[in-house]
Amino acid sequence: MTSQVSSPAEQADDGSVMGEQRKPGGAKDVRRLDRVIIRFAGDSGDGMQLTGDRFTSETATFGNDLSTLPNFPAEIRAPAGTLPGVSSFQLHFADHDILTPGDAPNVLVAMNPAALKANIGDLPRGAEIIVNTDEFTKRALQKVGYAASPLEDGSLDGYSLHPVPLTTLTVEALKEFDLSRKEAERSKNMFALGLLSWMYHRPTEGTETFLRSKFAKKPEIAAANIAAFRAGWNFGETTEDFAVSYEVAPAARAFPVGTYRNISGNLALAYGLITASRQADLPLFLGSYPITPASDILHELSRHKNFGVRTFQAEDEIAGIGAALGAAFGGSLAVTTTSGPGVALKSETIGLAVSLELPLLVVDIQRGGPSTGLPTKTEQADLLQAMYGRNGEAPVPVVAPRTPADCFDAAVEAARIALTYRTPVMLLSDGYLANGSEPWRIPEVDELPDLRVRFASGPNHTLEDGTEVFWPYKRDPHTLARPWAVPGTEGLEHRIGGIEKQDGTGNISYDPANHDFMVRTRQAKIDGIDVPDVEVDDPHGARTLVLGWGSTYGPITAAVRRLRAAGEPIAQAHLRHLNPFPRNLGTVLKSYDKVVIPEMNLGQLATLVRAKYLVDAHSYNQVNGMPFKAQQLAAALKEAIDD
Repeated sequence: MTSQVSSPAEQADDGSVMGEQRKPGGAKDVRRLDRVIIRFAGDSGDGMQLTGDRFTSETATFGNDLSTLPNFPAEIRAPAGTLPGVSSFQLHFADHDILTPGDAPNVLVAMNPAALKANIGDLPRGAEIIVNTDEFTKRALQKVGYAASPLEDGSLDGYSLHPVPLTTLTVEALKEFDLSRKEAERSKNMFALGLLSWMYHRPTEGTETFLRSKFAKKPEIAAANIAAFRAGWNFGETTEDFAVSYEVAPAARAFPVGTYRNISGNLALAYGLITASRQADLPLFLGSYPITPASDILHELSRHKNFGVRTFQAEDEIAGIGAALGAAFGGSLAVTTTSGPGVALKSETIGLAVSLELPLLVVDIQRGGPSTGLPTKTEQADLLQAMYGRNGEAPVPVVAPRTPADCFDAAVEAARIALTYRTPVMLLSDGYLANGSEPWRIPEVDELPDLRVRFASGPNHTLEDGTEVFWPYKRDPHTLARPWAVPGTEGLEHRIGGIEKQDGTGNISYDPANHDFMVRTRQAKIDGIDVPDVEVDDPHGARTLVLGWGSTYGPITAAVRRLRAAGEPIAQAHLRHLNPFPRNLGTVLKSYDKVVIPEMNLGQLATLVRAKYLVDAHSYNQVNGMPFKAQQLAAALKEAIDD
């Protein structure tokens, strides 16, 4: 077997190339690597997501830093063996701090010809390819356009090819079980997982425990999967085709001291919402309609009734946010989750929440659009919709997490803004963050903010005749927030609705001057939200600044590291708060000769920045449903520096 080949696409996030050390390991060599990128690929029914999840869990347990990229088709079940039906899971793990799932896999596990053809273009020369030869039949090859088998025509000579009859070996390993051939074949992903676990010295106990738990009601199936998993491990140990295994040491110096777990963006976001409700001492209510890729938040929150969480799966998007807004009126921390098409349907109710000035979290897990678009692919194209996608002047704060683990902190921050300023808040995650995962340090309770609020409890205004009354739109002088009065509180009866309110009293008003005042006041409230200054990473006094937001953080930071490792000075800043912008952003932008803004859209943040600050920001855009690659961004930024 050939060693890994270093190429620009195989650089680590810091710009260094993959390191390798050899040491004897009994009958077989053991090589030590500092990082590896593995991609599992097959049909949607081949269990690639489960295989990747289990390998990731064991890798997290081992202590490596990691980043993942699940990639699956939108169809519930595309025709077997076709290119549209290919599902893949990529994992980058290392003994040091990493930021992305990696640009190019060092190892591809291809369960059929479609998986090979769909992914071969991403592999650098010298990469290892493990193929399930049982699936390379004439019919399967023709289905994806292969005139001859790539395993035999020499087209894979530049790679380290491992032909393995995974299906046959799995069926043979399970012949003692009372299973049909079709049932036995379903365990071939566990055989592949066992083989890869041997190759990279991954722990096995967690996977076996997981399988026993997952199939607790079907012990025969659990035992069969464990047997297939062990058979894959033993195959790697005994076969002559795999003469080398690899070690990637734990990333002991990559993490601050603390307790860590592997977490996906959607799970971190759900935990952040629960935490915010506990810190606010308010019940959490989610009104939602299932939509990819946001549905996992509904699934997760529905498991936590013991924390005062109430979830409502509505009949449509409009009902979901309507129920959430009603819960906000009733005194709950209210949330609605959706993706881009759902935000469009919810826009009228978001405008109502702006008018009512009630706290409401609108979580948008962005995906490819327009319309139904690319439901399982990622994009950042809802920023302008979040900013302006309502009728009238209806300003809404916008917050965006930067990594899967950061979704926790972003959810808590969005709740802080909503509760403090009595406003709906848009939280813009995306499919890349939602489904991807990384290590997360579980925070200590004393690190969390105090989000408790005081409900109105009595009169707050005195009329000229001395009568004490409750004015629902009398404002806090510091935040401009109106009082939050829980329905049923004696003496606090007041009107709500979408028609313009009179300042203070909340009575219906058609007065032009009052409307002008209320519009400006609502805008001033959002403009006055207290957000931290944007931090600039510029150790070398660069002339070029790269500005990002949301999930571009990992690829941008990896690209910046590569450029600095090559001696190129470049500054970096990343925005969490997109409305309002940090107060120092204008000063920061004008202190650089060039500003480059990479986005997975056609330049939406760049449009906002150019309009507000009159800065000639340059866009670098991609809308192909996949995250940026670090090498791609590094090349674009180098060109900007040299221009």
